[in-house]
This record gives sequence, C-alpha cells and structure tokens, in this order.
Amino acid sequence: MRLLVVEDERGIAGALRQGLRESGYAVDLARDGMQARDYALATSYDVILLDVLLPKLDGLSLLRQLRKRGMTTPVLLLTAQDAVDHRVTGLDAGADDYLVKPFSFSELLARIRALISPNASGAGNSTAKPTLSTSISAICGASSGGRPNPR
Repeated sequence: MRLLVVEDERGIAGALRQGLRESGYAVDLARDGMQARDYALATSYDVILLDVLLPKLDGLSLLRQLRKRGMTTPVLLLTAQDAVDHRVTGLDAGADDYLVKPFSFSELLARIRALISPNASGAGNSTAKPTLSTSISAICGASSGGRPNPR
C-alpha cells in the first residue's frame, strides 16, 4: 500500500514516514502543497494524509483541485484546527476523514485501514504494532490517548 504524507513540519513528517514504513506502508513525503499536487498527479496512492496549513498551496485548496480533476483517492486531513467549522469545511472540500493533532499513532493506523478497506489485510493490518507511537505523540504534543498536554 502506498501513502502520500503531506506535512511541512519536519519532525512530524519524519516520524510519520518512519512509523508508517515500519507498519508496512510505502511512503512518499511532500513538504508543501505544490509538491504534493505534483506527486498526487504523477503517482497512484491508496491514501493521502494531508496537512491543512501548508506553504505554497494550502491543503484545502489542493484537495479541491484534486477532486475537481476527478481524483477519488481517500484523503485524511491532519491538522491542529479542531473547531467544528474547520472540520465541516475540510469534509465539504472533499476529505474522507479528519484527524486533529495531536493524535495517537494507533488511531492514525486504524483510520488509514478504514479508508483503504473495511476488510483490509496486509500492510498496516490490525496486528501491526505501532513502534513509534510514543515518539509521534511527543512530537505532536500528545499525552496518552491522543489528548493535548495541558500547557
């Protein structure tokens, strides 16, 4: 299974790429919206993990462009924007799911599996153990359970 991760924050991007690879996925990484558009149009992906706040082309504009071109690849928005209005806007723009940062790596894997297929097996299956959940939670600022640390 091939994923496109679109994330401009280096620490989060690197941890996601490593954790997803360790979970059995092939992962391409784009650090801005323009690069992500080029990757998405040139390669077939099973799921796109898309940050909303990106340089050069924001995630929602990119998502709208891809949907306008007929792309049906499932898109999971990853963003710190947690207001209901933001979630509704993202879903209305064509996202298939929306996950608020900070998040649990095991929840991310479950959402990817759900987007690929309710009966998915192989890479990223339910028996895969997320080895980087602690590291990703720390980078994203989460405590156990994917809830934000009070600061």
